[in-house]
Amino acid sequence: MAAVLWGSELSPFFLKIEALCRHAGLPVVRRPDGGSALENLRLMARLKRAQRQRTVKRWPSADPLDEYPLVPYLMTEDGAVHHDSSGIAGWLDEQRHESVTPLIPWEDPTLAFACRLIDEALDEVGLYCVHHHRWVVSREDNNAGARLAHEFRSLVIPPLRPLMASRFSKRQTRRLPYLFSVAAADARWPRNGKPVPPTRKGFPATHARLEQCWDELVDAAAHALRSRPYLLGDRFTLADAAVYGQLGMNLSDPSSERRLRARAPRLREWLGAIMDGRHTGTQGRVNLHPDLEPLLDWTRRNFVPLMRANVEAYERLAQQGQRRYNEAAFDRSDALYDTEWRGEPARHVAKRFQVRVWRDLLAQCPDPSLLSTKPSHP
Repeated sequence: MAAVLWGSELSPFFLKIEALCRHAGLPVVRRPDGGSALENLRLMARLKRAQRQRTVKRWPSADPLDEYPLVPYLMTEDGAVHHDSSGIAGWLDEQRHESVTPLIPWEDPTLAFACRLIDEALDEVGLYCVHHHRWVVSREDNNAGARLAHEFRSLVIPPLRPLMASRFSKRQTRRLPYLFSVAAADARWPRNGKPVPPTRKGFPATHARLEQCWDELVDAAAHALRSRPYLLGDRFTLADAAVYGQLGMNLSDPSSERRLRARAPRLREWLGAIMDGRHTGTQGRVNLHPDLEPLLDWTRRNFVPLMRANVEAYERLAQQGQRRYNEAAFDRSDALYDTEWRGEPARHVAKRFQVRVWRDLLAQCPDPSLLSTKPSHP
């Protein structure tokens, strides 16, 4: 019996989990897309009950710092509800048949850590880049709102679907500064009815930096794949799933997809192959190779400083009695901190779930040099 992948293909984490499950040989069906109204209402009730009772599973264990996302979730036939795409990879490895290669190369601690480091960097900073690309770079031609309304068609009557599409687009654009995308105060946008990417008083602009960061990610991933079928070698791993989930999200954003195809045509084909499921059942060796260095450097330069700054801010605020974090705090201009990113000032909000991400990585790190923010090559 197939597991249920609840959410939307608009989410990079939805795409990532689907690719992970395909490799592991776990059949999944997408919901609410394709489901009846009755089936989807039952699934929603199941999810809400698990959230209310705090029984949603996160491998290897839940933590008070965890935060339940809006989507996606994996619902398995044993009645369990799972969240967190990276944790689901670990859970799939625990359940895997001996004929299936692991998503995380556990046999080599250094390689396993590098795999998870790339994964977490894509989940956090990669998300900022691709969300910016959808709602700023592809502002004029993305149809994300209409696609979401179509996926939820069993639960929304036809006359209300255009309203749902419009509200979703406005909401996601409004959330841009929370996801690190802040427009310059003097930015000008066409008056064509599209939601306008916001600036925020006291927040340095980040648009140019995010677009450069996305370009560098594309270049680094393409470099890692120039003589190998997957990032770490001959087979699909969690690192591949993370890159696929984030950049794969932008394949449906026309302006971003054209930019990716022009910059890295082979990477574009690779993303399409994973979307088609051609990574399933791959075998072979994996290792840390020289072509991976640009991607590891991208991770250390863009992800590590933000995680360190976030933990420092969280610990300082917690000592002061701060209780609200994440998006709820951001919306109230609370739990904010100033830092530097890519050589320029930045302002962000302390995120509890990123504290766990960083603490877990530190606990797994076999070699501190892997987290050095200095480039590996001059």
